[in-house]
Amino acid sequence: MATSPEQQLRAYVDYLRDMGVYDLYAREAPTAVLPEDVRTRLLEAASKVAAVKSAAPATAARAAAPAAQQPRPVQPAAGAFAARTAPTPPVAAPRPPATAPPRGDAPAFFGDDAPPPLPPELSAPMPKPKSFDELAPLPTQRVPAADRPAALAALRAEIGDCTRCPLAYAGRHNIVFDDGSPSARLMFVGEGPGQDEDLSGVPFVGKAGQLLNNMINAMGLKREEVYIANIVKCRPPNNRAPEFVEATTCSQFLLKQIDIVQPQVIVALGKTAANYLRGNNDSLTSQRGRWLAIRGAKLMVTFHPAYLLRDPAKKGEAWKDLQQVMAELGLQPPARKA
Repeated sequence: MATSPEQQLRAYVDYLRDMGVYDLYAREAPTAVLPEDVRTRLLEAASKVAAVKSAAPATAARAAAPAAQQPRPVQPAAGAFAARTAPTPPVAAPRPPATAPPRGDAPAFFGDDAPPPLPPELSAPMPKPKSFDELAPLPTQRVPAADRPAALAALRAEIGDCTRCPLAYAGRHNIVFDDGSPSARLMFVGEGPGQDEDLSGVPFVGKAGQLLNNMINAMGLKREEVYIANIVKCRPPNNRAPEFVEATTCSQFLLKQIDIVQPQVIVALGKTAANYLRGNNDSLTSQRGRWLAIRGAKLMVTFHPAYLLRDPAKKGEAWKDLQQVMAELGLQPPARKA
């Protein structure tokens, strides 16, 4: 299912709210420079909210008016004398409008200035991402091994100083593109760069990267013999998981990297990488330990090295996953030194 502009806008707004930006519409010269299409969609959303608010029934305002402004009922008179002597019946004060009980998702102290509900197109649930097999058909012509370095260099040039998603405005230092061999049979895909990767411009160079190096060496390979990339190429704030709009915007480039390198096996490191590659929201447990497929390659899902640092007891399970990869590639672990 395609992502509508309203749903993408919603993801932008949620992202900016998480970063503490609440007054985009109030400031004439915001300090953060946003892409023109984002600014346009934000202004369109503001107009929709204003239209909903202005369309509220006018009866509530009339009901809340003072008694003096209410029309007095006309009393029929029996005669001239009755009209002069009969007392004028008192006019009942208008009853205050009924106050609806506060919604469960709105604070009780919200009054008449409470924001109106979002239009249906903005309150709809975010769609699940498409799998990498659904995003584009497999290329009919393969890139020869000799041309792959140039093809990857051209793809990096196409990305440029990317401003396609909000991560470009979240304090990014470097775009983290790739590392390793353009002709690798084995590719590792993580979720996104961390602080060390953001500063160096190379994926998996921090503590999680050191553990990944150990995993690669235990398989009988060197880091230079595999290919490493991430779902997103810019560091998410506080190393959080990539948001929907960030991951789906960046997917086009990772897809092209996979098609250029043409790995025999892809290892998805963690749930986030597996979910965006496969276009689902399944648990890691339900996906790991068995062969899947993506972009013409065999896919093995295992734990992210950062998770293994937090829970070393899972290293044995991750090693079982990597042993299946080794068997598929015909690899032997290095002989232990006596």
